[in-house]
Amino acid sequence: MRRVVVTGMGIWSCIGQDLQTVTESLRQGRSGIIFDPKRIEYGLQSGLVGNVPRPDLKPLLPRKFRATMSEDTEYAYMAARQAFEQAGISDEYLRQNEVGVIWGHDGNSEQVEMAQIMEKEKNSLMIGPYQMVKSGASTVVVNFNSIFHLKGTSFSIAAACASSSHSIGVSTMLIKQGIQDIMLVGGSMEVENLVYTTQLDALGILSLTRSCPFDKKRDGFVISGGGAALVLEEYEHAKARGVNILAEVLGYGFSSNDIGNISNADNKAEYQAMCQAVEKAKIMPCNIDYVNAHGTSTHQGDLEEAKALTRLFGSKSFISSTKSMTGHECWMAGASEAIYSILMMQNNFVAPNINLEDVIDEAKDLNIARETIYAPINTVLSNSSGMGGTNSALIFRKL
Repeated sequence: MRRVVVTGMGIWSCIGQDLQTVTESLRQGRSGIIFDPKRIEYGLQSGLVGNVPRPDLKPLLPRKFRATMSEDTEYAYMAARQAFEQAGISDEYLRQNEVGVIWGHDGNSEQVEMAQIMEKEKNSLMIGPYQMVKSGASTVVVNFNSIFHLKGTSFSIAAACASSSHSIGVSTMLIKQGIQDIMLVGGSMEVENLVYTTQLDALGILSLTRSCPFDKKRDGFVISGGGAALVLEEYEHAKARGVNILAEVLGYGFSSNDIGNISNADNKAEYQAMCQAVEKAKIMPCNIDYVNAHGTSTHQGDLEEAKALTRLFGSKSFISSTKSMTGHECWMAGASEAIYSILMMQNNFVAPNINLEDVIDEAKDLNIARETIYAPINTVLSNSSGMGGTNSALIFRKL
């Protein structure tokens, strides 16, 4: 069976817009969450949000490309540029070789804006020719095919907050099966548009205080976003290109809940996904040095995940949730947290689960890092779940 490795990574997040800055933020336990009074003025209960700057694309792309890009596509582009650069993949290479893309993306607010324009103007011509590309769930992939001249596998995965984790897992399977040699994968999420945030706020699952996964005083998650991209490549193909290998994708597991409600919390299904990843990796749970938990800081979600983590790992593996610093990056979370985990593995440290003061009873037997821990980290598991019942677990190994 062919092996799959990571040869490039890129990130545009609230804790940094390049890998070096993000690494230092993780090491220092530096939060990227801010309070935005405009959200309260808008009518939301929660004013907390990840502080993600909009990139200036004018020096980078001609208008014909910028015109079809939504906010989340802009973040995705910045991350993808970094990932291709680190992987040593130039524009000339992309024009001459087949590279595929699978992107985790579960929609944006452009369709709502389109409806608002129609309601006001009563004229479809006011929509403009580019809105269709900007508003679809496949908007990132459509834009990337044109910008990067991608010729391989090309589609989006919409699986709520597990979308980009599944994009990594499915792409890994395609490479293992010999269908592709190189894949661009990742996910992105808008931050500035408030439509999706309003839906979550109405459900009462957004925090009014802080992101504090596994703490008894947790009151919901903090909305965040940005873009995260990885280049996956077949091992021998990467060696032949002479590029630096960042990590190997060792295992991918997935499952669905059958509890039939809006919650994504089901410890049995999460346990099943993580066990499947461990089985595919052909290792034992005790061989995993660090687990980046899904850990959203919601009441039921943290409780159920803690049960699954305790059952599989006990106190043997270091555990933390990087969402304590970043908030919940939604569609990009699976990819960004894979990158955060690989950065920790490369630099032999575990980022702290900040804001953890009084751990919930269900997590008391877990080895949760409350401060930065320096130790050899050779194998990591990144856990993701999506509202509606989709779970994904990824295992990476240092080479």
